[in-house]
Amino acid sequence: MEEIKEKLKAELEKLEHELHFELPKHIQHAREFGDLKENAEYKAAKERQSMVQARISQLQQRLLEVDSIDISKIPTDRAAYGSTLVLYDIEKEEKVKYRLVTSEESDPDNGLISTVSPIGQALMGKEEGDEVKVKTPTGWRNFEISRLRTIHEKE
Repeated sequence: MEEIKEKLKAELEKLEHELHFELPKHIQHAREFGDLKENAEYKAAKERQSMVQARISQLQQRLLEVDSIDISKIPTDRAAYGSTLVLYDIEKEEKVKYRLVTSEESDPDNGLISTVSPIGQALMGKEEGDEVKVKTPTGWRNFEISRLRTIHEKE
């Protein structure tokens, strides 16, 4: 969880620097070109300023959300954040391994699935032995959860 917070804080720090130091210089420089109604540089700098302010708000909200995650309240017997699942793909007759993570940690190519993705949402709250039907970009897939390890268990 600390890695996620550090990643969010680093992006927040970078954007706040841009908002408070770089963008004011760009805006002032653009004002020197005169008429603000037809000043593309000024308009672009103001638009960037709005985008940076919006992203800063999102990051601050996400930091509050991450801080509020209480690991002790995560289920010990059902799939939730931090769980590692081995799924048996019923149609393909093969096993796949996924770990449920936050959207910041998500890396589907390496089996790190966000809890808010379609697969992640379908797995949340499920137990070992449950069958899960998931809509993916390539169509519907049917899995059986053959192994479940929660965040509370050692790998």
